[in-house]
Amino acid sequence: MSESAYARAGVDTSRSDAAVAGLVEVLRSIDPGRPTRSMVGSGHYAAVLRLDERTGIALCTDGVGSKVILAEQLGRFDTVGIDCIAMNVNDLVCVGAEPIALVDYIAVEAANPEMLRQIGEGLKAGAEQAGIEIPGGELAQLPELIRGHPSPFGFDLAASAFGTVQLDRVVTGDHIEPGDALIGVPSSGLHSNGYTLARSVLSELDETPRELGGASVGEVLLEPTVIYVRAVLELLRSETDVRGLAHITGDGMLNLLRLNDGVGFRVDEPLPAPPVFGLIAERGGIAPADLWETFNMGVGMVAVVAEADAERATQLLAKHHPGAARIGSVTSEAGLVEIPSAGITGRRERGFAPNP
Repeated sequence: MSESAYARAGVDTSRSDAAVAGLVEVLRSIDPGRPTRSMVGSGHYAAVLRLDERTGIALCTDGVGSKVILAEQLGRFDTVGIDCIAMNVNDLVCVGAEPIALVDYIAVEAANPEMLRQIGEGLKAGAEQAGIEIPGGELAQLPELIRGHPSPFGFDLAASAFGTVQLDRVVTGDHIEPGDALIGVPSSGLHSNGYTLARSVLSELDETPRELGGASVGEVLLEPTVIYVRAVLELLRSETDVRGLAHITGDGMLNLLRLNDGVGFRVDEPLPAPPVFGLIAERGGIAPADLWETFNMGVGMVAVVAEADAERATQLLAKHHPGAARIGSVTSEAGLVEIPSAGITGRRERGFAPNP
């Protein structure tokens, strides 16, 4: 297998997947001295632990990644908090949970009051969009570990989020079957994935390429991740038969296989990709397979619903996020993701590749 563009930029996802598998294997062997409360297998978007016979608590953790380097370079810290909230709550709703709270962890090179105030503004904005509280968190000053771009403005931002879900309403993807509809919800751009590759290609942050319609590279790359919580919760509370929910992050459309790898997914009509993706492809000479495996390519969330509910689900999601539309269907090709317009197919173990 040839090395991907992302690996050449410094992030080898295939190697990290193997490393994580080793970690998970050890953690899976933990004996808590009582029957497990875990209701969802590892590898899904969030864990669900049984509290009692009816109620579960959902939890997940995530960070902003190397997008924080852009914030440092631009001296603008008021949006990455939104990304931090989004990357967590968008995962929580994928198991059918209602997010209720998040606690953040900020590691800094130096405790700069204005930088932290701006980070707080972003966290506040994201929390209000998601309808959650931030009852606590942690600030660590780590000048020996954290180095800024430029110094002393280095930081890292991560969080853990919590929600509740009725055990008979947990969404796992187990009931997905061939013929189900895929409804795509638009992204605002890169969200918080693929930035090592994007920054290696688009390094002039003040540049205003015509493809970006007058916006600078820095402005477009710093655009916050969309928070889908309110739309997805309304979908879950409707009469729609929701069979799976996928937050499209790293690995792109291969994320669909996290729901159910006993079926396949055919994306016949992908949503329009924001121009930044075409610019990255052109400037970096990046092939479609690498693009679709690294970025969301314009789709931030996918709802898998029964065919009979496709129109209803589309209308409901589009009410919150204009541009939501049906993008494809579930197939009987187990473990296969097909994107005909890009001329590629993908499997979890090998990623995307050109069609033979």
